[in-house]
Amino acid sequence: MLMLIKLSLKKLRHEIITATDGVQAVALATQEKPDFIVMDVTMPELDGLSALKQLKAKPETAGIPVLMLTTRGQTITREAAQNTGAVLYLTKPFRPSALAAEVQRIIDGGTVPTAAPAE
Repeated sequence: MLMLIKLSLKKLRHEIITATDGVQAVALATQEKPDFIVMDVTMPELDGLSALKQLKAKPETAGIPVLMLTTRGQTITREAAQNTGAVLYLTKPFRPSALAAEVQRIIDGGTVPTAAPAE
């Protein structure tokens, strides 16, 4: 899944860094200060919602837009992610082109939809 996401976003011509768990994601985001983060809710070591909370609590990473990408479509998980600061919550399966378009739109300063785009 990580490789699919990376390939989906590579055409945007941004540098892409990857993390394999939530602890590493928080550390890399703090160190690298990326323009955007795509994060899964289900990750080893530290789940995505906990990692998102840590990122939003740090002044140096609080302003980085975070898109949650997950198989968890439950309303409570979606609401928790949005209440914690996720700019968008997409569920798998997803169309790679749709993911790339959403990421580019948000990086470009586009408004954030109230619901995820149709799959």
